[in-house]
Amino acid sequence: METIRFDQLDETLYYEKLENGLEVYILPKKGFSKTFVTFTTKYGSVDRSFIPLGEQQAITVPDGIAHFLEHKMFEKEDGDVFQKFSEYGASANAFTSFARTAYLFSATNHVYESTETLLNFVQEPYFTEKTVNKEKGIIGQEITMYDDQPDWRLYFGTIENMFKEHPVKIDIAGTVESIDQITAEHLYTCYYTFYHPSNMLLFAIGALEPEKMIEVIRENQKKKEFAKPTPIKRIGVNEPSEAAIPERSLRMDVLKSKVSVGLKAKETSLSGREMLKHELAISLTLDILFGRSSDFYTKVYEEGLIDESYSYDFSLEQGFGFAMIGSDTHQPDKLVQAIKDQLKKTEQNWPFGEEELERVKRRRIGFHLRALNSIEYIANQFTRYKFNDMNLFDSVAAIEELTLADVKQAFQSLQGESQQTVFKILPLKDSTKTDSESEGSKA
Repeated sequence: METIRFDQLDETLYYEKLENGLEVYILPKKGFSKTFVTFTTKYGSVDRSFIPLGEQQAITVPDGIAHFLEHKMFEKEDGDVFQKFSEYGASANAFTSFARTAYLFSATNHVYESTETLLNFVQEPYFTEKTVNKEKGIIGQEITMYDDQPDWRLYFGTIENMFKEHPVKIDIAGTVESIDQITAEHLYTCYYTFYHPSNMLLFAIGALEPEKMIEVIRENQKKKEFAKPTPIKRIGVNEPSEAAIPERSLRMDVLKSKVSVGLKAKETSLSGREMLKHELAISLTLDILFGRSSDFYTKVYEEGLIDESYSYDFSLEQGFGFAMIGSDTHQPDKLVQAIKDQLKKTEQNWPFGEEELERVKRRRIGFHLRALNSIEYIANQFTRYKFNDMNLFDSVAAIEELTLADVKQAFQSLQGESQQTVFKILPLKDSTKTDSESEGSKA
């Protein structure tokens, strides 16, 4: 087992790649009583077109199938897996994102037994047409519930506006119509293509002994047989750099309008340290331009254009990236114009220098150091970084390395009016639709 030291953070990470391709990372944390273990596959909602394991022809599966598969993994022929975790006093959960599906548990006792339970249930698929059809009704209700949530519709409406071809624009859960097409055969096809150990990562953090944990994992995996690891052949799309739809709105039962300005990223082919620095550079720039200590924030707050819901964020994965800035507001058009004016000013005249950059770098380093004291945060973020060939524990050093030139260059990938889009959720009180309003779109 290899040891990786991060002297700046006083952390020692243990690593081993097993014969079947599974990568295992273990981070013991002194002074903690709880342990988190995550078992994650590099497979998310955007992986809808691919060549199945052992075949030659590409297929496209129904939207929402990665999320559907996550739900079905917990149901086995002999009962529900949650019961087994509860017997050990462990709390289990799972989630599906655009690019990964994670299964996890937290526990203070019986950590090694719970780890075996985690490995076993994820590596023992059990699907039948009967259980699949039963799940369609459950997930259909979940989709309908999210369709009624304005903040969720705002988020996915903005993404839909940005992307023309990329499947990131499709809701992670799919639609009621798409999940109705899912069969047990679909699930097995996706499972055996994406759930091979060589496409997965196990991460454990907390009150544990590295040598004992790796031995439990080694012995568990030796008892199982897997197909020979083969590269997964995902089918990409040609996505234009400009936003697909400049502006759109939707009327819902809200008291106050909700607005989101989306910025579609051009540079989405990065990985490793280069990706880490690019992501951090854009996040720092957004802090300076739109953060709560910025002139912009003071101005729009004093003018009553935003409230406590105001937020901004940047997301980047291999193949897609975007920023969003928005708030609930009684004056949606004025807020949109204020955001666009701020972006335009930045294009025309770069608004800050080295002193301001150093200040926001110190603040962001403080945030990361605080976050790294949370084993929950580390457990949730570590795999996402590794799947993009980055390391979560390199973040502080990467922030320190950033120069003003790095920040300017990175933010250029978000600049340009053609990359901007606006999505609004408007109150129902005015039933007259504008030209930009959506016609029954699924966010």
